[in-house]
Amino acid sequence: MTEVGGEEVELSRAIQKRTGRTFYFATLFLPERVRERTHVLYAFFRICDEVVDDYNADDDAEEKRRELDSLRDQALGREEAEDPVLEAFSKVREDQGIPDREVEDFVDAMKTDITKSSYEDFDELRGYMRGSAAAVGNMMTCIMNVDDYEATKPHAEKLGEAFQMTNFLRDVREDAEMRGRVYLPLETLRRHGVTKDEVLSLESSEGLCDAVREEMRRTEELYREGVAGIRLLPEDCQFPVLLASVMYAEHHRLIRGRGYDTVSSEPSLGKLRKLRLYARTRIAWARNKDPEVVFRKVSAVKNEDEARRTKVGRIKRVVPFVAEHEPAEKRGD
Repeated sequence: MTEVGGEEVELSRAIQKRTGRTFYFATLFLPERVRERTHVLYAFFRICDEVVDDYNADDDAEEKRRELDSLRDQALGREEAEDPVLEAFSKVREDQGIPDREVEDFVDAMKTDITKSSYEDFDELRGYMRGSAAAVGNMMTCIMNVDDYEATKPHAEKLGEAFQMTNFLRDVREDAEMRGRVYLPLETLRRHGVTKDEVLSLESSEGLCDAVREEMRRTEELYREGVAGIRLLPEDCQFPVLLASVMYAEHHRLIRGRGYDTVSSEPSLGKLRKLRLYARTRIAWARNKDPEVVFRKVSAVKNEDEARRTKVGRIKRVVPFVAEHEPAEKRGD
C-alpha cells in the first residue's frame, strides 16, 4: 500500500479547514487512517470546485473544461500529477479502490456548473447531485473500508445528497449573488409563485420561503434514509459521520428560526453551537449506540410521526390555555 505523505496531508488539511469548517470539525473525530484520507478527498473536491467558481467570465468556459479534464486525468493517474494534493488523491484512489466512475461523475458535475445555472425539477437536480454529492458519499465509503460496500452505498448517496441540499437551502443568497445560480428546482419555485429572476434579484417573499420549506422537507427525508446506513460503517467511523449529519442538519433549525428566509441573510453555525452539538451528540451516543435513535434525539430533523405528535401535543396544551384566558364575552359565558 502506498501511503500519502505528511506534507500532502497537511496541505490537504489546510484546504479543508479553510473552506469546509463544519465538515472539518466532524472529520477531526475520524480515526487517523480515515481522517487523513478525508482531508485529501476534500481538498481534491475543493480544487475542482474552485476552478469553476473562481473565474466568472463566459469566455473562460473552454479553459475551465480543459483544466477540469486535466485535474480528472491527474486524479485517475492518466497524467503525472502537478500538485501534491492531486498526487495524494491518486494514491488514495488506487489504494482504497475508489471506482473511476465516481471521480468521472464528480468532475462532470463540476463541468455542469460552468454553464448551467438552474434545474427544472428535482429529478434534474438529482442528476447533477449524482456527481456533486452521491459520488462524494461513495468515495467516503470506500476510504472507510466498509464490510459491505453495496449495502452501504445507497445510504451514503442519500446522506451526500442531504448534505448538498442543506448547502443549497443555506446558500440561496450566496449562490445567486456570487455565482448567478439557483439550485432550488424551478418547478418548486413556480408552485409558490416565484421566478428564477426574483431569486437572482435577491427578492425575499413568502412564496420563496414556502419553496425553501418544501425542499427542506424533502431534504430531511434524505437525512433519515442516509443516517439509517451509518450502522453499516466501521464502529470507529459511526460517531464522526453521525456528528457531521447532526451538524449539517442544524442549519435547518437556523433556517426555520428565520422563517425560511435565506435570501436576506445566510445562516451559519458558530463555534459555540458546534461545541454544544458535539457535547449533546456525544452524551446521547454514550447512552445509545443506535445512530437513528441518536439522530432523532439531538438533530433538527425529527421523525415525521414524532413531529406530528409534538405538534398535536402543543395544540392540546395551547387550546385549554387560550380558552382559560379568553375574555368571557368571546367564550360566550
